Amino acid sequence: MSNIALPDKPELKRTLNFQISAFVFVRLAYNTMYRMIYPFLSYFAKGMGVDLRTISYAITVRSLMGLISPFLASVADSRGRKTGMLIGTIIYTGAMCLIVLWPTFTAFFIALSLSFIGYLIFVPSLQAYLGDQVPYEKRGRVLGITEFAWSISAIVGLPLVGLIIARHGWLAPFPLLALLGAMAFIILAWMLPKDPTPQEGNSGFWVNLRKVFSYPPAIAALVMAALYTAANETITLVYGVWVEQAFALSIASLWATALAIGVVEFGGEVLVTTFTDKIGKRRALALGIIGNCLAALELLFFGRWLVGAMVGLFLFYLTFEFTMVSGIPLMTEILPSARATMMAAHLALIALGRSIGDLLAPSLFTQSVIPGIGANALAAIGFNLLALLFLTRVKLPRP
Repeated sequence: MSNIALPDKPELKRTLNFQISAFVFVRLAYNTMYRMIYPFLSYFAKGMGVDLRTISYAITVRSLMGLISPFLASVADSRGRKTGMLIGTIIYTGAMCLIVLWPTFTAFFIALSLSFIGYLIFVPSLQAYLGDQVPYEKRGRVLGITEFAWSISAIVGLPLVGLIIARHGWLAPFPLLALLGAMAFIILAWMLPKDPTPQEGNSGFWVNLRKVFSYPPAIAALVMAALYTAANETITLVYGVWVEQAFALSIASLWATALAIGVVEFGGEVLVTTFTDKIGKRRALALGIIGNCLAALELLFFGRWLVGAMVGLFLFYLTFEFTMVSGIPLMTEILPSARATMMAAHLALIALGRSIGDLLAPSLFTQSVIPGIGANALAAIGFNLLALLFLTRVKLPRP
């Protein structure tokens, strides 16, 4: 699909603005489900009668599901962006219903992966759709706005989940998430225009996949994304357990911490919508990765005190969110002829990075040489430095 300049007619602008607002709502449902596992990890584990290491395997498998994302989300290149978004939403909603009807660790394990598969189809389809509609020089702002759903899920979604779990138990959030999924499907089906009829001679799935994984700048960008995501995950998986153990925080305090992190991430997304288009996507990525390294250093040296731990976590998530969201518009322009497949591959490598972090984080956290979260912080710095190296290999096609 070709790029379309932002429409000049006021009614068309209003249509796009409405669609962007709706996308934020839909992603809020996806992101709340994804994020609630981390701060309340110990409560889900206790509720299902499993230990931290066992539930971390479920999270690792969920992350590994991202590796099949290019095989699934390429439907948005071959069949249309709306089709991709609707398929993803159906899978997500079905996963939430599964755990409501079968509240066991087995169902939780399956639903975690299925909901992520839905996410992996929906998000590349959404990003490709906006990549078609919005020119590159304005894309950072528009895509950054859709990423507000990530921080809003922490500001609104996670405190609500914490309140629901505290009053009604670990299973209680899932019926609400299933309802949100059903509402999202109805909104998308009504709001989005019909996909154009596929043209004869359009690139097929294997052709698009070959384009992505045979193009060196695309490979460099994808590896970079995996590395800075692995850096984030080595902290994210264990921060809830760490602050609970180190500072004896209650569930209310954990949910307040998640809320504060969400506010900080919102700040990172606002920075993207304000500055990334102006300073350039590559420069914004470099600044974000370097800042994330400095935040990890702060955790290493000052994380033994509660104030130092909170400041370090807030800076860590501010800089990571700025990095991650600044990278999205860059990814949409590396290979425009296979945009949805490229964005699906982006999510696949992010998932691979998360799975690496999920595997390493518990062992780093439980080792006895470096106390607290120090070993995790050192690993995050190492991953980020490698990401900076791969950033130097990322190039955009000439206009």
